[in-house]
Amino acid sequence: MTRRDQTPRYRGGGKRREGGIPFHKRYRKILIVLMSAVLILGIAGTSYAYVLNSKFKNIAKVGVNLKEKDRPDPDKGKALNIMLLGSDKGKNLGTAQDNTTLAQDAKAAKWPNGKYRSDTLMVVHISADRKHVYLVSVPRDSLLTIYDGDGNPTSKEKVNAAFSYYGPTGAVATIEHLSDLRMKHLAIIDWEGFKDMTDAVGGVPVFIPNSFTDPKQNKTWEQGQQVLQGEEALQYVRTRYGLINGDFDRIARQQNFLRALMKKILSDGTMKNPVRLFDTLESITRNLTVDSSWQPGDMRALALSLRGTTADNVTFMTLPVAGTSTDPTYGSVVNVDEARSKELFTALKSDTVDDYLTKYPDAALKPPKDVQ
Repeated sequence: MTRRDQTPRYRGGGKRREGGIPFHKRYRKILIVLMSAVLILGIAGTSYAYVLNSKFKNIAKVGVNLKEKDRPDPDKGKALNIMLLGSDKGKNLGTAQDNTTLAQDAKAAKWPNGKYRSDTLMVVHISADRKHVYLVSVPRDSLLTIYDGDGNPTSKEKVNAAFSYYGPTGAVATIEHLSDLRMKHLAIIDWEGFKDMTDAVGGVPVFIPNSFTDPKQNKTWEQGQQVLQGEEALQYVRTRYGLINGDFDRIARQQNFLRALMKKILSDGTMKNPVRLFDTLESITRNLTVDSSWQPGDMRALALSLRGTTADNVTFMTLPVAGTSTDPTYGSVVNVDEARSKELFTALKSDTVDDYLTKYPDAALKPPKDVQ
């Protein structure tokens, strides 16, 4: 762009440019921008705790009623383990509980057996220094001993049966017995809520290495960089047909999407934009259910302690497996590699996961451009 007059004309020493705008008008826009920046930083900074607290008070709660004697010893130190479930909204069973919420069903005298499915199960480990977060996915078809709502063993089934049959308590009991880790808290995310979250942050960027078609969802994924939101984001995390490794590739996609979503949420474009920050927190809390012992103040304190954490400090892994097989009752199942899984859970318990990753570098999720 060419300026019409390249030579500024001044009226004299100490006087403003000839024909110029008075100082207070000339810098008013700059001052407005600076003040706006201060307000944005204030909302994302000192008032951030207030926003978190007001949102966290609206999160639905469920009870996890396990007997203390049946649970692993609380982990020493300040490291934290949280069980994360991805659930659907529930299907109709032809009962009075068809229209009830997850929180209401968890408080009912009888859990609605088979109403909910949990195709996503993760153990989230937050290091004692709050500088690293590790998420370990447990494949939904893992053949494990399932524990009921009283913490008692039932039979060997696919792990997603624990939540479907016995609710939050059964799911926590099953994972605690598998890992010998105390799940300090439980968080359940409604996958449908991903549509809200992706809209709130303005879309989530992902890269598709190779074009392929998912016949189940009648969706073709074209090679290249894409920004996903709404229904398309939900299709991305649900895709397993058309992928070479089926459910294992779906797990990688879910982890890859969460990684990209975290990066977007933690970016300046979200954290320093009061409207986007508010909308993001609103969409997360509206689609989140946590255990009844997790108080808003504790959630706020944890969120604030992780404010220095970036997406690069978050590592995704999958429970070590020894392949798949066909069970006469449950069909295709995933067989857990018990020896290596014990190594992983021991590393989580002792907060030495980096040592585990040094020994097994391929255990971590591949870079974004390598996830199909």
